[in-house]
Amino acid sequence: MEEIYANVDSRTSTKQTGPGSSQRRFHGALLVFLGLLSVFLLAGLIGLGVHYHYSVQHSAEELSTVKANLTKERDLLNTSIIEMTKERDLLNASIIEKTKEQNRLISLEERTCPTGWRLFRCACYLLSNESGSWEEGRKDCRDRGANLVVIDSAEEQKFLSNFAKEGTQGWIGLTDRVKEKTWEWTDGSQLSVKYWRASQPDNGGGYSKLGEEDCAHIITGGNTLMNWNDLSCDTSLRWICEKKV
Repeated sequence: MEEIYANVDSRTSTKQTGPGSSQRRFHGALLVFLGLLSVFLLAGLIGLGVHYHYSVQHSAEELSTVKANLTKERDLLNTSIIEMTKERDLLNASIIEKTKEQNRLISLEERTCPTGWRLFRCACYLLSNESGSWEEGRKDCRDRGANLVVIDSAEEQKFLSNFAKEGTQGWIGLTDRVKEKTWEWTDGSQLSVKYWRASQPDNGGGYSKLGEEDCAHIITGGNTLMNWNDLSCDTSLRWICEKKV
């Protein structure tokens, strides 16, 4: 009977040992698989990290290049804008000057002088019919809303030199009565352009009978613009008035 129980226990022990061993082998294989999977995953992560780092570095270089190109284009655009602004300002200035000149010419065409007066640029001029002293001429001009002529350009001097027939003498608004040898115009301006005849002004050239020659006159005509002379202010001459228009 004991043998029978012994055999039964032996078979039972054999049946229990077989499945447990297979389970342990399965667990071992699973652990190996999981280990290999972890290695592959780690390798993949490392590869992704390297690729990401390379991509980031490469993108940074591309971004830096693009930024540099954009900066260069921006600077070129700014330079172009500055040049265009300068050209625009020059063009505007030119247009303004041309408009002013056009308006001035139109204004000149519309300007007229009183009867007996002659227009030259922006002023009217009158050669008196009567004669008198420098002061009388100045007073007459003032009574007409004008003054003895002030000559401040070569063009005006040329105009007045041909204002009347050759040899006509007329007072101009130039005197040194306030301070000898310091010639001033009646409007208070200093003498700048000068058209004295040779050796003039000479204040009488030392001839006392001529008196102090403190007033200037012009002698029209001739082949030269150097036609001013100084005379005693009491000399009786015609005069030239100038009135701005």
